[in-house]
Amino acid sequence: MAHTSRLATALARTNPVSPARLAAFEILLRVEDGAYASILLAQQEPDLEPRDRALCHELVMGVLRWQLWLDRLAEHFTKRPTSDLDPAIRLVLRLGLYQLRFLSRVPASAIVNESVNLVHRARLRSAGALVNAVLRRAARELNIDPAQDISDPLERLAVATSHPVWLIERWTKVFGIEETEAFARANNQPAPIAFRVVTQRSSEDVVIAQLRASGAKLEPSKVAKHAWRITDHGPLFAELVAGGKIYVQDEASQMVAQVLDVQAGERVLDLCAAPGSKTTQIAGALKDTGIVIASDLHAHRLRTVRDTTKLHSLLNVHCLTLNGLEPLPFRENSFDRVLVDAPCSGTGTFRHNPEIRWRISADDIDDLASRQKRLLLNVAPMVKPGGRLVYSTCSVEPEENESVVQTFLENNINFSLLALPSRDTQRSAGTLRTWPQHHDTDGFFVASLQRGIDKGK
Repeated sequence: MAHTSRLATALARTNPVSPARLAAFEILLRVEDGAYASILLAQQEPDLEPRDRALCHELVMGVLRWQLWLDRLAEHFTKRPTSDLDPAIRLVLRLGLYQLRFLSRVPASAIVNESVNLVHRARLRSAGALVNAVLRRAARELNIDPAQDISDPLERLAVATSHPVWLIERWTKVFGIEETEAFARANNQPAPIAFRVVTQRSSEDVVIAQLRASGAKLEPSKVAKHAWRITDHGPLFAELVAGGKIYVQDEASQMVAQVLDVQAGERVLDLCAAPGSKTTQIAGALKDTGIVIASDLHAHRLRTVRDTTKLHSLLNVHCLTLNGLEPLPFRENSFDRVLVDAPCSGTGTFRHNPEIRWRISADDIDDLASRQKRLLLNVAPMVKPGGRLVYSTCSVEPEENESVVQTFLENNINFSLLALPSRDTQRSAGTLRTWPQHHDTDGFFVASLQRGIDKGK
């Protein structure tokens, strides 16, 4: 996104738009085409000053979280469906309305003027009058709530929390209305920054002491051992991340790798390894003993795993491109530990990836559940007798979690659920769950299955 700075400079004379708003607009346009906001935000960071970087992040994530609510608000003022608008104009209205309603420190006049200039940037000058009129009226009528007069309670909750109606209906049937509302509202809150120290590169005590000395506020995780939350961090934090001494990773994600409970010298298979968060955590726990086979369907995604293992000075990770749904190139009973952190709908990660809520469908969840069952059944013979198979997702859907484990156990009577230690998680018969509204983490599910030892051999 290096072109962002050049565009901002070119526009400064005729249609001034701040670098943050211009970058946010262009990122959101690309997200509309299927890109992921977190990746694009990371790419543009070097081209923005710290204040612009923070504002750009706020605008992108805020607009994606509140997309439905913003569209309904726009429809109130335009008296037409937002689907009838040009995508660029729809995004300009979302950005302008978000700033007017959620960023009170920004003057309304600046929001309106820069929004009109963004219309010019999109070469849609004819829509400038519409955007100007809508935002000026919205600035005067700040008490309008687009959900208030909706009669259907589930649709009203969907608009109020900016989630697709079908997801609200689905969750209400499974979790109840109160839990669904708490979950949906938590999804619109920024997630805390969590990390772990890469002990191959530095001592945890040393790194924590350095961060505290720099003024950062740190809190140990209640969910995962050796996981930390950080606020009020300065440049040192970014330097430690870039230097491979700390790794940013959600607490619940860190918990999953800890459930695998690897021991020195063991052979471990991470079947769906990319981008490598859990792979590198597992390899670090082995302390350069044993071996971790990090496999993934896509070779280009394994490049990230290789880059991270190199940055973390890990020598016991071997990457292998393979399809976990096809016959695996390993002998039976090859691994002491197997992790299947399965591809899933990601409904537990809406705080980090809000665009997912607008992309998935009920059919996607059913298809993913079918694939998850096949992955587990396919890899089970690779687990040694007495070994452990851990299944996890970052989904909250029972079809992708409890139902997958139940199907597996019905077809593999030599496996049984292991009782799991619970820190600050929801525990149920060998499984753990975390929730944004209860644990302030991503929503994760994890089950630990042990293969029995055949006493006849």
